[in-house]
Amino acid sequence: MKIMELLSPESIIADLKASDKKSAIVELVDVLKNTGKVKKSDEIIEVVLEREKLGSTGIGQGVAIPHGKTDAISEQSGVLGISKKGIEFNSLDGELVNIIFLLVGPVEVAGQHLKALSRISRLFKDKFLRQAIKEAASVEEIIKIIQQEDVY
Repeated sequence: MKIMELLSPESIIADLKASDKKSAIVELVDVLKNTGKVKKSDEIIEVVLEREKLGSTGIGQGVAIPHGKTDAISEQSGVLGISKKGIEFNSLDGELVNIIFLLVGPVEVAGQHLKALSRISRLFKDKFLRQAIKEAASVEEIIKIIQQEDVY
């Protein structure tokens, strides 16, 4: 699975406006809603926030992967948001988060969901990729960076 199979240019925010975890999730879900893939955006927000209560999806090194499964969406989808100033996400390492990848899929694709989470996590472990994405000036530049690294 390639990360760009989950994203489109419309689902990447090069300059996230949110200043806290909840508003970041809402902003990312709004982008997903605008792609037309979402039936009920409120339900997606609720599912993702409920997952956050189990433990932060801030995996460290400035990256968070909030996620959830719900019938409010028909296919596995992602939204990537970049926060230039950083957002408090209760990350495992206590650092602010600059890269947030929202992953949402239907309930029946649990295996595919886990594979996607694993792939996203592996991709963003690369510190040079993280730095390049944080410094990217446009959505096009972000896509190019991801495509260059997302080869396996």
